[in-house]
Amino acid sequence: MGILKVLSLAAVLYSSAALAIRPKINAAPKVPGAYIVEFAKTSDADTFYQELGATGQAVEHRMDLKFELFKGVSFNLKNTKDDEAAAQKIQEMPAVAKIWPVRMYPIPRDEVHWTGSSKAAVPEAALLQRRQSAGMNDTFSPHVMTQVDQLRFRGVTGAGIRVAVIDTGVDYNHPALGGCFGPGCLVSFGTDLVGDNYNGANTPVPDPDPYDNCEGHGTHVSGIIAAQTNPYGFTGAAPDVTLGAYRVFGCGGSAGNDVLISAYNQAYEDGAQIITASIGGPSGWSEDPWAVAVQRIVEKGVPCTVSAGNDGVEGQFYASTAAGGLGVASIASVDNTQAPSILLNATYTVNNSSLSAFGWTQGTPADWGNVSLPLWSVNYNTNDTANACTALPDDTPDLSNYIVLVRRGTCTFVQKVTNVAAKGARYVMFYNNVSPGSTAVTAVVPGILGVGMTSAAQGAEWIRLLSSGSSVTLNIVDPEVAQQYPASAPNTATGGFLSTYTSWGPNYELEVKQQFSAPGGLILSTYPLDLGAYAVLSGTSMACPLAAAVYALVSEVRGTLDPKVLENVISATANPQIFNAGAGKTADFLAPVQQQGGGLIQAFDAAYTTTVLSVSSLSFNDTDNFVDTANFTITNLADTDVTYTLSNVPAGTFYTLSTSIFPDPFVNDVAPAVADIEFPQKEVTVPASGSVTVTIYPDLPVGLDGSLLPVYSGYIAMNGSDGSSLSLPYLGVAGSMIRATVLDTANTYLTTTQSAPGYAPAPGNATFTLPASNATASNGTVYPAVVVSLALGSPYVRMDVVPYSNSTSKAPWHHRKPKTTEFLGLKTLGNIYGFPEYYVPRGATVSGWDGLLADGTLAPPGTYQLVVSALHIFGDNTDLADYDRVGTEPFTIRYQ
Repeated sequence: MGILKVLSLAAVLYSSAALAIRPKINAAPKVPGAYIVEFAKTSDADTFYQELGATGQAVEHRMDLKFELFKGVSFNLKNTKDDEAAAQKIQEMPAVAKIWPVRMYPIPRDEVHWTGSSKAAVPEAALLQRRQSAGMNDTFSPHVMTQVDQLRFRGVTGAGIRVAVIDTGVDYNHPALGGCFGPGCLVSFGTDLVGDNYNGANTPVPDPDPYDNCEGHGTHVSGIIAAQTNPYGFTGAAPDVTLGAYRVFGCGGSAGNDVLISAYNQAYEDGAQIITASIGGPSGWSEDPWAVAVQRIVEKGVPCTVSAGNDGVEGQFYASTAAGGLGVASIASVDNTQAPSILLNATYTVNNSSLSAFGWTQGTPADWGNVSLPLWSVNYNTNDTANACTALPDDTPDLSNYIVLVRRGTCTFVQKVTNVAAKGARYVMFYNNVSPGSTAVTAVVPGILGVGMTSAAQGAEWIRLLSSGSSVTLNIVDPEVAQQYPASAPNTATGGFLSTYTSWGPNYELEVKQQFSAPGGLILSTYPLDLGAYAVLSGTSMACPLAAAVYALVSEVRGTLDPKVLENVISATANPQIFNAGAGKTADFLAPVQQQGGGLIQAFDAAYTTTVLSVSSLSFNDTDNFVDTANFTITNLADTDVTYTLSNVPAGTFYTLSTSIFPDPFVNDVAPAVADIEFPQKEVTVPASGSVTVTIYPDLPVGLDGSLLPVYSGYIAMNGSDGSSLSLPYLGVAGSMIRATVLDTANTYLTTTQSAPGYAPAPGNATFTLPASNATASNGTVYPAVVVSLALGSPYVRMDVVPYSNSTSKAPWHHRKPKTTEFLGLKTLGNIYGFPEYYVPRGATVSGWDGLLADGTLAPPGTYQLVVSALHIFGDNTDLADYDRVGTEPFTIRYQ
C-alpha cells in the first residue's frame, strides 16, 4: 500500500485482513516482566532498589551488572499484571539512565554430523598413528587451510594468552581439555552465570563452576581453540593459551541479553585478553544494546570475535548481533577441505564366506545391539535420486529379518524410512551420495530400531555384489562397545568454499560485515565425555573460535593485542574465495565481501607481514551517500623500500530484491556489473619504516536496477616488490537505501493475544474489554495486538493510538473526544507503551496493547486505530516521506 495518506477526519487506511503471506515471527522474544536497567552516573543498586521499594513495586532480582563498563541490574517484576505501566514508572526514576526488556537468544543449533560413544574403544593402531602425527607437523586440515600449521611449526602456540569463551560451559574433565578447572589448569578461569535449570526466561542461579555435560557446544568450541593431544590426531589451533569458560546457557533453552552483557563484562574484568562467543541473533544494527556492550570492551583494547550466524538462506542484510558491533570481528564459515568422521567398526560377509571390515556412523534411533542380518536393497541403481521415496511394490518381501540398504537422495530420511518400515523393516543402513564419508541420520519412525550410514563407495560395492547375485550379511557390533576409528575423505564438493549457511551482511547502515572467514563446516573437536567425547559439527560457531585462536597466535608474534591492528593485518592477508552457489555449483567470480569479509584467514602471513594497512575495509555507502574519494595508508615495517602495484579485483554483485519488498533468499540473483576503481598511481613506493597515503576514486557499477538494492564489492589488491600480497575489501550499494520499503503494510495488521501462535487477523470492528486496574485483570483477558512485519530493518518504529472516525458516521465517543497531539499529520494520543522502538531488525513481531500509553496513562474508552510508522534506513524522522505507514482496522476498547 506504500506510504498512506492521512484522511481529513484522522482515519488512516488500514491493512486488509486478507493476508498476502502469514509472517514468520522471528525476533528475539522478550521475557515477560523482565527488564535491564543501566544506572545514572551517581546511582547504584542500593539506591535503585531503595527508590523502587518506596514506590511499592516488588521485584525479583535477576542479576547484578556491577561493572566498570556497565552499571545496572536486571530483575523480574512481581505482583503486577501491568508490566508496561510498572516499567514506565521505573524509567522515570532518577536512578535510571535507561531500561530495556530482557530478550532471549537461543543455544546455537549447528549441524551435528557425528558424535562418539564414551564406551566405544579406539583401535590401538589408530592411537599409535595419531600420537605420531600430533607433534610439530600439524596436518589437521583446518590448520593447513589457515596457515596455523606453519605457525605451529615455528613453535607459536599462543602461550599464556587468556582467551574467554562465552558459551554453554565446558567439560573440563575431558582429558584433551586438561582434566581440571582452576589455577594451573587449561581451563583456569570463568564461572557459571546461570545454572543447569536456566532457560532464558527464569531467574539465573549462578555458581562458580562452568562445567557442562548436557549441551556440548562450548566444549566443542573450546577444543577448536586449545584441545591437547588426543587419540584422534588433532590439537586446538592455540593449545598453550589459558582458557576461561563463561556459561550463559542451562541445559536447553536460551540466554537473556542481561546474562550475555554480564558474561562479557565479567570476562573483561577477569583479565581476558581475547573474548569469543558463537552466539547471536538477527539484527543488522551496530546500535543494538548487546552489540554496544561488546563494542565498549573492544574500545578498551580487548579483541572480540563473534560468529556471523547460520542464516545464509535469509539472503543479504541479515547481519547478526553482537557480531554487528563496531570493531567487533564477525566471522564467516568456510567448508573444511576434508570430511572427518569417527567410524564404528563392523564386518560383512559375502556368500557366508569371506569377511571384510567396513565403517559406519550410527543415527537415531540407535537400538542396534549386536545384529547379524542379510542386506536387502530397494534397487540396484546407485544413481537413483529418489531411492525409497515412494511406497515399495507389493511383491516386496517381509523386511523384518534384513538390514535394508537405502541410498541417500532427494526426499527426507523420514520419508524413506517410513516406506521401508511399511514392509516390516527394523534396521536401515543408508549409503551417502552428497558428501564424502558418512553422517549421523535422524529418522524416528515406529517399528524402526536402528538407523545408520556408510560411505557412498561402500554402498556402491554392496550394490555391485547384490546385483551379481551374491548374498551380503552385515555383522554389527553394539555401537556402545564397538571399536571406533578416525577417517577422513577429501571434500571435493565444497571444500574451501564459503558455507552456504553463513549469514550475509552488510549492516543496514552499510558498515562492512563480515570481517573474515575461517573453517567452520565439518569440524572435528572435543565434546562432553557423557555425550561421546568427540564430535563433528558444522556452523559459524566452529569458525569463530578458530579465528579467536588465530588472534592469539598472531598477537604472540606481533607483540600486540590491539583489536584494530590485529583486524587490519588479518583482513589484509586473508585469501578471498570463489563463490559457492550450493548444490555443488561454483562460480567464476569471488564470493562477495558481505558474505566472506576479507576472505579465508591466513595466520602465518598475518603474523609476519611487514606491510600494515590503516583500515580493514572500505564502505562506499549507497548512491545517495556515495563516497567518491577514499584514502588509506600503507605502512612498510621492513628495512628496505617496497613498491606496491595496485589493482581492482571485483567480486560478485548481487541484487537484494527481485519481485517483492523482501530480500531474496539465498541464492540471490547475480547482477551483471561491478564497480570500477580509479588509481591516480597504480604503483606506490613506500620507504623503509615509512608510510604513504593512497587515494582512490571508485565509480558506481553501470546499468543496474537500483530499486533492487544491488550490493557490489571487491578487493583492492596490493602486490609488493618484496613478494607480499595484500587485499583491502570494499563494498557499496548501487541504489538508494532511503527509498527502500521497510514496512510490509500488507502483513501488518490487528490480531489478538489469544490467537497465538498463528496470529490470525482480528475480526472487523472488534471490541475488547480491558482491565482498568490490576484488581480487575485476569489471565483470560483478550487484548488487541498488532503484528508488525518489517521487510528490512528500521531505525525507528512508532505505534500511535489514533482516535477513529470517518466522514459518514458520528464520532463514536460517549464523552468528550480525547486530547491529541500531531505527529506528521496524525492526530494521536501518543505511542502505545513499549514504543517507539529503535533499531529494529527485519522480520515480524507481535505487540499486545492493554490501553497503556507511552506516557504511563490509560487511553480513554473509545474506537481507535493503531497506526504503525516505520522510518526508512537513513531516513529523517521529521519527514513523513521517509516513513512507511499503515493503520490497523478500527477497534473499540472499554474498561471494567
